[in-house]
Amino acid sequence: MFGQSDPSRTETATRKQRDKARDDGNVPRSQELSKATVLTVGLIFLILFLGYMNAAVQDIYRWLLPMSVEFNATPENVYTLFIDLAADLAWILLPILCTLMVTAYLTQRLQVGSLWTTKVFKPKLGKMFNIVGGLKRLFVSPQTFLNMAKQLSQAFFIALAPYMVLKEEFYTFPTLFHQDVAGLAAYILSAAARMVAYALIPILLIAVADLIYTRWNYEEQLKMTKDEVKDERKQAEGDPKVKAEQRKKMMASMALRMMQQVPEADVVITNPTHIAVALKYDPITSPAPMVLAKGLDHVAEKIKEIARENNVPIRENKPLAQALYKSVEIGDSIPEELFQAVAQILAQLWKFKKR
Repeated sequence: MFGQSDPSRTETATRKQRDKARDDGNVPRSQELSKATVLTVGLIFLILFLGYMNAAVQDIYRWLLPMSVEFNATPENVYTLFIDLAADLAWILLPILCTLMVTAYLTQRLQVGSLWTTKVFKPKLGKMFNIVGGLKRLFVSPQTFLNMAKQLSQAFFIALAPYMVLKEEFYTFPTLFHQDVAGLAAYILSAAARMVAYALIPILLIAVADLIYTRWNYEEQLKMTKDEVKDERKQAEGDPKVKAEQRKKMMASMALRMMQQVPEADVVITNPTHIAVALKYDPITSPAPMVLAKGLDHVAEKIKEIARENNVPIRENKPLAQALYKSVEIGDSIPEELFQAVAQILAQLWKFKKR
């Protein structure tokens, strides 16, 4: 499924990368695990339904052996015999074949999950016409040698199992001539079950190793370079330069609106040079004084400049200016603990205006 991993791909795949690979049908799937589970379930089925299959095979022998003495091997008779035997064998094998089919489906479903995509059927022209690359993947790729090693190992153990059983039962064969139909059928089924059991143990070990390797290799091939991760993050969050420019424009717009409200203030509280906070009190719109503008350093100087141009009183009060700047945002009312200090200043201004 995969080739040799790229050394530059050191970052774990992101969720977006995984979803894209899954949409393309690229998922970790061990074929060896499917083989092993099918063999295991087949063996269990064979053990559980051995009695049923034994009776069915006995019926076939009882029908076939007496008939073979007087059988007239004409084309019509041979065809009829073939159809009858095929039907009987189908009824014997149908339950186990259906069970194996369901087992294979469930094994794949548990590995892959719910997935339906047609992209795996799309022709990949780049690989079709890349003959040199195809030959490299076929003969030079480490994955090719690994698959070959797995297939040879399985073939060896599958061939070894019948050899071991036949070797053990070699001296039993002559006694089979004296067995009846029931004993012969039971012996054949029992020997077949032992062959599957002998082959199943190493195949299960190979399947588990293949599952671990497949998932590890999938993660390795899915890894991304640092640049790919950065590009994806930029696409998801937006380009930092663009966001910084947008933030700068937004702050400039907010500053402009803030400065436009300074002439409406009743008083500007200063630090005196580093902080300036413009306050307005209108009992009709707000039960407490409201901060119209605030700023530090050059912004504070600009607020005071606009205040002077519009005859807005400026009062120095360092603790109050610092408290207002730190605790109140633009457009919010002052907190209750600052009511008295602000009220004193506003009262003085109203007395001054009246006088």
